[in-house]
Amino acid sequence: LRTRALPIQATGKLGFGDLGWRCLPFFMQAGERLLSRHPFDLIFFSTTIFPVMTLGPRWLQKFGVPYVLDFQDPWRNEYYKTAKGAQRPGGRLKYAVAQGLARVCEPHAMRHVSQVISVSPQYPETLQHRYSWLRPDQFTVLPFGAPDVDFEQLPQMQIRHSIFDPQDGKRHWVYVGVVCAGMALALRTLFLSIQADRAQNPRNWDSIQLHFVGTSYAPADQAVKTVEPIAQACGVGDLVQEQTQRVPYFEAQQLLVDSDAILMIGSDDPGYTASKLYPCILARKPILALFHQQSSVVNILRDCAVGQVFTFMPQDQPDTLSRQFIPHLQALLQLPKGYAPATNWAAFQPYTAREMTSQLCQVFDRSLNCSFKTGNPHG
Repeated sequence: LRTRALPIQATGKLGFGDLGWRCLPFFMQAGERLLSRHPFDLIFFSTTIFPVMTLGPRWLQKFGVPYVLDFQDPWRNEYYKTAKGAQRPGGRLKYAVAQGLARVCEPHAMRHVSQVISVSPQYPETLQHRYSWLRPDQFTVLPFGAPDVDFEQLPQMQIRHSIFDPQDGKRHWVYVGVVCAGMALALRTLFLSIQADRAQNPRNWDSIQLHFVGTSYAPADQAVKTVEPIAQACGVGDLVQEQTQRVPYFEAQQLLVDSDAILMIGSDDPGYTASKLYPCILARKPILALFHQQSSVVNILRDCAVGQVFTFMPQDQPDTLSRQFIPHLQALLQLPKGYAPATNWAAFQPYTAREMTSQLCQVFDRSLNCSFKTGNPHG
């Protein structure tokens, strides 16, 4: 079912472009038509278009149907208030307006929520501290499931990409995904380490190319490169290629499979959880990861034994970190071309899409059981 949205060509002139607000009246109408015609048991909001979550309380009151909220990112986000030097998404004014609306709308959506799902363990702590009426048993931490079936089908799909030629004799290290402001510390650490090691061992870097693909959400004609300028400032711009435009899903998976190593760059926000974590593991290539010490990604990578994991804290300095990081770089450089890590697949099993789906269904069951106890006529 598709719904309309107010055209951005018109609303953009007023500085109003958020899809959630543009589609909200049409989304509400479509949802209420469905709810009035069919006896639904549960409403599941799984989106980063947060304004539609405000419909949960309305539909609970109007139709008696409980709702579950799935937070893939924080809605009311305090990160940019405390992060030194981080630029507000959309600029100061738009960010302030968006967060002002979030401060009003988030508590409304959370007031009568049945269950809350989040990809990061940081979100439940934040939300329970913020809203005293929420209970620990209403929360489930459920990361993105691993698309193992997709990787099984990938060889038969014969996907091609234009980022590099896997047969050109070079070693291609790949990062696939958006780059946010909070990743600057990790990127500087990586590039300064490369610069320092290349100064001592230049021949080791003759065949290395680093590719950063899909680094921006913005349209191609509006996107600004964020990785290459940092690489150039660190003296390794000739090794780094950045494509801001995102690539299709299966093409992104093929990029990982065709790489010689996968780069995973973390944010200085401890709540950041990389949605691309499991595809990176399933690609069966050595991983070089830099993440906040408290990120949930760290233990998963270490348990699965897929590569080098380096941790940092936001107050750390890239010059100091880079000296500590060099041995991790050298370990990756010493691996033979075509090396596949001896992944601990038993440790990986809990993160498969099948297992995550099972846990999601358990969340739904808890919501329905709660609705029975509270007398919801539709539960």
